[in-house]
Amino acid sequence: MSYIDGFVIPVPTANKQEFTDHAREMDQMFMDMDATRILECWGDDVPDGKVTDFRRAVQATAEETVCFSWVEWPDKATRDAAFGKMNEMMKDDPRFDPAKNPMPFDGKRMIFGGFTPIVEQGRSADQGYIQGFVIPVAEGKQDAYRQLEEDSWAYFQGFGALRLMVAWQDDVPEGKQTDFFRAVKAESGERIVFAFMEWPSRDVCDAAAKKMQSDDSMPMPTEMPFDGKRMIYCGFTPVVTMEK
Repeated sequence: MSYIDGFVIPVPTANKQEFTDHAREMDQMFMDMDATRILECWGDDVPDGKVTDFRRAVQATAEETVCFSWVEWPDKATRDAAFGKMNEMMKDDPRFDPAKNPMPFDGKRMIFGGFTPIVEQGRSADQGYIQGFVIPVAEGKQDAYRQLEEDSWAYFQGFGALRLMVAWQDDVPEGKQTDFFRAVKAESGERIVFAFMEWPSRDVCDAAAKKMQSDDSMPMPTEMPFDGKRMIYCGFTPVVTMEK
């Protein structure tokens, strides 16, 4: 079964090119360790929320842009082996030396974690548009939530969506300053869902959103299996794409 490492990163807007170059160099290392696909996505349509949102998730300043990124692995064993290798590389590899290869963002506010896919539908877009989501779901409602996503896929696909990935919390650490739990104000017994939907372009995504406003055919359960007020979401444009 495939495995996902997800990231949300606050990047100084002025450092977009530095972020892209740094990500491309580090991502090639992941690909060399058998990752299958990596996307680094730049915040494009990032709404402010009343309770939670992506900017607050990483304490982004007015001069920063939120980035949404992920690494896809063929399975967790491959991912864990890669992380083991990187721990050794950190001792003497110049790519991990902050003096020689400084990160173009504040790593202390980056949030990250490992997730197990529970829904995988469609095909990936080469250079499309990404809708990213982080959602708190009660552990006991995993099956109901998975079914909701499965049932909804045909609806979104009908409006032009190309791919849906929904991944369930597996290896998500608590942070000292920021983390996925704080991002959605997760309550006791809730688990984090990291999800994304891929579209061929922002124009198609925006047109779909407009049509959905007057369409009532989307399948909806009698009771929603999560608190939508704490879900965070926004639109992103890929700046780095690597795939085998």
